[in-house]
Amino acid sequence: MASSGLAYPDRFYAAAAYAGFGAGGATSSAAISRFQNDVALLLYGLHQQATVGPCNVPKPRAWNPVEQSKWTSWHGLGSMPSAEAMRLFVKILEEEDPGWYSRVPEFNSEPVVDIQMHPKEEPQIVPASTNGTSISEPKIISENGSSVETQDKDVILEGLSTVSSLDEWTPLSISGHHPKPRYEHGATVLQDKMYIFGGNHNGRYLSDLQALDLKSLTWSKIDAKLQAESSDSAKTSQIAPCAGHSLITWGHKFFSIAGHTKDPSEGITVKEFDPHTCTWSIVRTYGKSPVSRGGQTVTLVGTTLVLFGGEDAKRCLLNDLHILDLETMTWDDVDAIGTPPSPRSDHAAACHTDRYLLIFGGGSHATCFNDLHVLDLQTMEWSRPKQQGLTPSPRAGHAGATVGENWYIVGGGNNKSGVSETLVLNMSTLTWSVVSTVEGRVPLASEGMTLVHSSYNGYDYLISFGGYNGRYSNEVYTLKLSLKSDSKSTTKEETVSDTTSRVAEPEVETSQDGKIREIAMDSADSDLKNSTDEASEQLLAALKAEKDELEATLNREQLQTVQLKEDIAQAESRNVELTKELQAVRGQLAAEQSRCFKLEVDVAELRQKLQSMDALEKEVELLRRQRAASEQAALDAKQRQSSGGMWGWLVGTPPDDKSES
Repeated sequence: MASSGLAYPDRFYAAAAYAGFGAGGATSSAAISRFQNDVALLLYGLHQQATVGPCNVPKPRAWNPVEQSKWTSWHGLGSMPSAEAMRLFVKILEEEDPGWYSRVPEFNSEPVVDIQMHPKEEPQIVPASTNGTSISEPKIISENGSSVETQDKDVILEGLSTVSSLDEWTPLSISGHHPKPRYEHGATVLQDKMYIFGGNHNGRYLSDLQALDLKSLTWSKIDAKLQAESSDSAKTSQIAPCAGHSLITWGHKFFSIAGHTKDPSEGITVKEFDPHTCTWSIVRTYGKSPVSRGGQTVTLVGTTLVLFGGEDAKRCLLNDLHILDLETMTWDDVDAIGTPPSPRSDHAAACHTDRYLLIFGGGSHATCFNDLHVLDLQTMEWSRPKQQGLTPSPRAGHAGATVGENWYIVGGGNNKSGVSETLVLNMSTLTWSVVSTVEGRVPLASEGMTLVHSSYNGYDYLISFGGYNGRYSNEVYTLKLSLKSDSKSTTKEETVSDTTSRVAEPEVETSQDGKIREIAMDSADSDLKNSTDEASEQLLAALKAEKDELEATLNREQLQTVQLKEDIAQAESRNVELTKELQAVRGQLAAEQSRCFKLEVDVAELRQKLQSMDALEKEVELLRRQRAASEQAALDAKQRQSSGGMWGWLVGTPPDDKSES
């Protein structure tokens, strides 16, 4: 949203004046000409919702399409809070006309308005005096025309005190330069400030550090530097961008642990930020550092940090367990007994009574989980406890925060859509319940958002920031939690006690002459009443025992159903993974079959060549024999010829002269 320098509701009234909405929500010709009919009707409905409240005006009976459309636009907003209607009004106006504020006359001098509602008439807007940030309650006009004044006290609202709705998510109107929209960032609360560090925006890792003052609701960017390892304090540099890391407050500082980076190191990096010096420093740790990763959970347990799961730089999912002692800064690789959670990332973790580590949800490359695992940090044993209440839907990328024994879970996704309900788990009874549900495509139904807890003026607040649900968000929402029921239960007990004591007292009545006389009950009536009470008590005890037995049976059946659903989900998950492996094996077999067929063809060709070579060898052998026989015959003939000539020479017979014959 554009920064106009105005705070709600002033920004809304400036936008309404610019849009042409006059008293009673009347739409001027300027608004009609400036916007399309559907946009003008939507702005009208939001204006009425913001200034008057939910539509209680009866639907127009006369056939008038304009009034019908205006009533439908207003009535369709239901019970939307006034602050949300103001925010949407300004947002739609800025989307339709981004430069509207530069064309608005100076608005600070204009009076703020109060609302008066006349029955069976259009709502009217009349000027009211203002004084700084004080808010005066409006005057309500009754049906007979007389005015009924409400409280006329000025109430100074600041920070989170401006949130009035309990157990309902409310967008905060925040001044200052808003951080860039992001998800997979880190968030923590330190000294009434919520710090935001890093994250992912459009595939790029961020390294900026932002602070939201929870008292003034103002954003500010912190120019933080990285202190070099050298002893020379003047040597500083920028911190490396990262996403999927964890921010943990410890004392007057906070740590940033792990996270994905452009150039990942072999082991996890631990960084420390000091708000007094606005300086980051790399913490030197000892022991075997866990492999670098992102999407893990880091939980503060006493003086230690418990790290579980995540995804390394090679996209390999992890389910290992490591503990960092913050006093000695030493890593310890833990081998717990029992069945650990399956490898996962983007899950949530919490600690209960500094002994039990709870792991919920998360995702693998193929599926999302809704299982709950508990690690006993004393015995180092994993378990799958029985859960009560509703069964949470599978999700990954959700955020969690603990308030006392309650663990709140917000957002996340399931590969199809964002999760809209806000859950709470009572960690003592392991009972799930729904706190609030949002409608529409809002940042609260996102992945990669952050959730922190802060206390202000006796109330507990949950504060969410960022996330991704198709678009990146930089909006801040808060949930004001209900007060604890201790005082209410005490009051109820006192009331019951007082009522019992009053019933036990003798009944008295005042006679006409003003005398007070005691009405004593007859002993027979008293005995009858006592016997009736005993029979009633026995009947109630029997009914209560039967009810308890039925509830126990129902709880067992529900737990069995939940267990069966979890077993089915795990079986389906295993089936999906086995199917993928089977497909991969089939692909390999097909490749091997093709290779074998090719080899068979090559073997057949070689056999044919070998047969041809055998025939050639036989022919060569035959020729060799023929040649040898010819050579032997020639040699024999030569020997005979040479032998006859020698004997003739010895006996004196000259050789024949063929030439003479």
